[in-house]
Amino acid sequence: MIDYSLYLVTDRSLSKGRSTAEIVAAAVAGGVSCIQLREKSCGTREFLNEALALQPLLKSRNIPLIINDRLDIALAIEADGVHLGQSDMPIGMARKIAGDSLIIGISAESVDDALRAEQEGADYIGISPVFSTPTKTDIAPPLGLEGVRQIRALVDIPLVGIGGINSDNAESVLAAGADGIAVVSAIVSAADPAGAAKKLKTLIDQVLAQKD
Repeated sequence: MIDYSLYLVTDRSLSKGRSTAEIVAAAVAGGVSCIQLREKSCGTREFLNEALALQPLLKSRNIPLIINDRLDIALAIEADGVHLGQSDMPIGMARKIAGDSLIIGISAESVDDALRAEQEGADYIGISPVFSTPTKTDIAPPLGLEGVRQIRALVDIPLVGIGGINSDNAESVLAAGADGIAVVSAIVSAADPAGAAKKLKTLIDQVLAQKD
């Protein structure tokens, strides 16, 4: 079973000059449970090299590597999964190409998106955005905690909240029904990524233990 509890989405534009590999290594040391490589400014070869650089560490820790958008790269390097947006390849076509072994996540910007994602066979849903965020500007209005609650009541697959989530509001997102939280700047931009990850992971574990 995949642990989506603390899900890091990379963005080297926010890493303050540090490499993606450096940020990911620190985040993993702090307790991150899943990594999505999302680097929109990379060309194919550079993106491929970034992904290959992360694999040895993540495989040794049994932490899934999810590739954003690029199904071809996910398959080429035998990554654990791919994350697709609403404007990317439909889940059914991706599954036809990838087979059943690849994790397929989908971003949902509405209750209807989430319902459709589950019906079409997604393995997990990224509820996006929960709160307003400066990290992504081409997104729908925030769904808020009520949106998380509505989706949780209607779908059974794992839910990961993303968008404006940090240590101040993570507990409320989990309490609303998310199985995990995805963060970008809260770890990538932190002066101490390992420390930031550890703080979030401790909080998450406490909240999820109470839910069980």
